[in-house]
Amino acid sequence: MSKRPDATEYPAYTQRYIDLVPEEDIAAGLEKASSRYAPDKWTVKQVVRHFTDAERIFTYRALAIARGEKKSLPGFEESEYAAASGADQQTIRTLAEEYETVRRSTIAFFRGLSPEAWDRIGIANDNPASVRGLAYAILGHERHHLRVLRERYGVK
Repeated sequence: MSKRPDATEYPAYTQRYIDLVPEEDIAAGLEKASSRYAPDKWTVKQVVRHFTDAERIFTYRALAIARGEKKSLPGFEESEYAAASGADQQTIRTLAEEYETVRRSTIAFFRGLSPEAWDRIGIANDNPASVRGLAYAILGHERHHLRVLRERYGVK
């Protein structure tokens, strides 16, 4: 436990950052990426790894369908993936860098599609899925988990 710093303990330009930290226990705040909002929920790190994994999987599905794959593409068990992800052994910075790299790759893939490819429909996880639908699902899935991080974990 630590008391809040006095204004003489930091440069004035950092006041806006310090104002964003209401915690008295700074160590607990710093460990937030490893915390859960309930005992049976994922850690912040697992959530970040989850939406990174899901983006990879959804993009792979879009790739396969865009290229004309006729076979049903497999689903995935998100809880099993999260448990096996090793996310809690990573730094939040490493996870963020990985996600940024995956997102750049996703953007490059979708920007390179022909108009016809966007309309192609295949089967993913035993359900019809278009390339367009998967692109929307990627963005919506990310937004869902970012909202969960803000509302349930208090991540800004």
